[in-house]
Amino acid sequence: MTAADEAAVPVDEGLFSWPDEPRLIGSICQACGTTTFPSQLSCPRCTGTDIRAVPLATTARLWTWTVQAFEPKPPYRADDPFQPYGVGYLEVATQDGSGAVLVESRLTDADPERLEIGTEMTLTFVPVYRDAAGRQVVTFAFAPVQTAAQ
Repeated sequence: MTAADEAAVPVDEGLFSWPDEPRLIGSICQACGTTTFPSQLSCPRCTGTDIRAVPLATTARLWTWTVQAFEPKPPYRADDPFQPYGVGYLEVATQDGSGAVLVESRLTDADPERLEIGTEMTLTFVPVYRDAAGRQVVTFAFAPVQTAAQ
């Protein structure tokens, strides 16, 4: 991890651990086993409140995807002019394998030649904008494993 990574801040507290061993943070309902992301205080399936926060795995399988070809509505922010990007749903297991959840995420790639349903992906983080204090704000994204390894 570089000094620049340590100075970066998450786009929203509670979505992922940062900066040490960054992982998405989900939750599992202890009553019915439903896994959610982001972490929730109650279960959307059974309405139970016996919820345990769990880190999610850093690898996933691409479930479906598309290209975000127009600028999202506010509160979306970016320092640079808008560029189309990939967005998809990924099947992500919990780190301990006790559950899995579909996570909507930005993708680091939008090339149909490199993305297809079932592609193995890995968690990464991308800059979004600089906040009023000048810190780099980052969000999570997923990259194709072969791209991430290069």
